[in-house]
Amino acid sequence: MKKYILIVISIVVLFAVIKLFIFSKVKNDGIGDKEYHEAYSKYYKIFAIELPKELNLFGEPVPIQRYDVRESFDREILINTYWQSQTLMFFKRANRWFPSIEKILRKYNLPDDLKYISIIESGFMNVKSPAGAAGFWQFMKPTAKSYGLEINDEVDERYNLEKSTEAACTYFKDTYKIYKNWTLVAASYNIGIGALNTELKNQQVTSYYDLFLNEETARYVFRIMAIKTLLNNPKSYGFYFRNKDLYPIIPTYSVIVDSSITDLVSFSKYYNLNYKLIKDFNPWLISNTLTNKEGKSYKFIIPKIDSLNYNDLLKNNSEQVYLIDDSAKTKK
Repeated sequence: MKKYILIVISIVVLFAVIKLFIFSKVKNDGIGDKEYHEAYSKYYKIFAIELPKELNLFGEPVPIQRYDVRESFDREILINTYWQSQTLMFFKRANRWFPSIEKILRKYNLPDDLKYISIIESGFMNVKSPAGAAGFWQFMKPTAKSYGLEINDEVDERYNLEKSTEAACTYFKDTYKIYKNWTLVAASYNIGIGALNTELKNQQVTSYYDLFLNEETARYVFRIMAIKTLLNNPKSYGFYFRNKDLYPIIPTYSVIVDSSITDLVSFSKYYNLNYKLIKDFNPWLISNTLTNKEGKSYKFIIPKIDSLNYNDLLKNNSEQVYLIDDSAKTKK
């Protein structure tokens, strides 16, 4: 009897070991190669993008049927469509910053499409390039100063959205007097007026689309074109979002200061803010002091204390999908 029990126990243990081995194998290996590739084929899809048959930029027609123009645009629309995280950030930030930029463009009677240059230049971030260009509009220091922006150890107005946009608009108007063409104005913003004039003269052409340029400038206008197309037709390119998913405009008021500030932390506390918030809303202040011997007037942007809570900011935003109008379809 004892021998029989030992045999039964041995069989049970052996069976358990076999089952454990089988289970471990399934757990480690997962589904087989065939099932894996079937699932991959079923669920992973990348679609080629149907390009519009007609395009315009800055109110000027784009020769999209030319093979080189078409393929240059195709490259940029593909990159920005499938770099989803970055492009979605553009949607979010555009909701906050475009209204201010659009207002200034209207003031100068300039094409609305020029606003997309700020995205291409900085992605709506107050960054500084390795070459030294800074702010939303990426002005180099000499150019910024020539357009009246103040730059010193305490102040850098390239980071002042209102003043740098005004400077960019003045540049656009001045440059349009030279080229009488907004596409060339945009190209000059990247390569520089002198370099663009040299290329136009040497190559004996008058159109941006006929120029052989360095890769950055050759892509520049097409990048603007792609961002405009995506931001105006989000659904067509697979971007879905609700109003509340976009960054809201934060209510602010302005304070004019015409004296020196010896301690920006104390200045912040006077308005019941912390130092970080003052710097966030006034990035043109690059020091913690403001020496103002000449009594110059500086406009400080102060956020309203009762509007800093995100839930309160979103109260007026609906669940409706697409804040950016997608009803005006690109012509096919």
